[in-house]
Amino acid sequence: MALKGNLRDVGLNQLLNLIYLAHKTGALTVQHDGERGKARLYFKEGRLIHSTVDGQDARLTDIMVKVGKLTPDQAKAVRARSRVDTDKELGLLMIQNGMLNQTDIVQGVKNYLLETVYQLFTWNTGEFRFEANELPPEERITVAVSLDHLILEGKRRVQEWEQLRDELPDLDVPLRFADKPDATMHNINLNVEQWKVISFINARNTIRQIANFLRMDEFQIRRIVYGLQSAGLVDVLAGAGVGAGAPVRPPTPIVPAAPVGRGVLLRVIDRLRRI
Repeated sequence: MALKGNLRDVGLNQLLNLIYLAHKTGALTVQHDGERGKARLYFKEGRLIHSTVDGQDARLTDIMVKVGKLTPDQAKAVRARSRVDTDKELGLLMIQNGMLNQTDIVQGVKNYLLETVYQLFTWNTGEFRFEANELPPEERITVAVSLDHLILEGKRRVQEWEQLRDELPDLDVPLRFADKPDATMHNINLNVEQWKVISFINARNTIRQIANFLRMDEFQIRRIVYGLQSAGLVDVLAGAGVGAGAPVRPPTPIVPAAPVGRGVLLRVIDRLRRI
């Protein structure tokens, strides 16, 4: 018989603790209220081994792109060579072609798995269902993750989430590039997600619209915007909300960026401001 309930009554921390202490094997499905968001977590003997998000089981090449170990072009080349679309086949091709080694793949899968679960700690409304003895498909590469450290990090993320909500309470406002970027910044390194957000900054796009278009949840977009704001790169136009129907401009191609120096970054900002 499946265990089911509401996240208002039993939080994710408590659920993971129960699974950890009872050494349970099975699948936990979590459905978030009020927005897109559904995750399925698989456990074996009280350890997390696999996850899916929004009903999609990400391919290994997609995971490696997500964690920054492959470029989109490399992932496409690997898939073109594969005879069967399984994680094990894709992993073998990456190793044989010298793109990654076994350690890279295992660490990448683990990082993706952890980041997937950390996002769920901010879900405090919705429903859950645990079905015993259900395991992921055999062709998927699984990595066993201990729940004790994951739960502690999850608690820290909740505290960070609460701080970010205090710092950025309103997402229905646009961003702008700072008129006078912080003169003390040195060798700022922007990751792919930050570059994506930067490419949509203009007076028509609210933070929420950017997040929806890029399929980011509120925690992710708040974290990125707060980081850009703390670095002195962007300002939030408080009180200048844009209607929910305002258009979002088409995205520009985004690729992983090399470390960007202050002078180059200022020129990029200046060019983007004139678009």
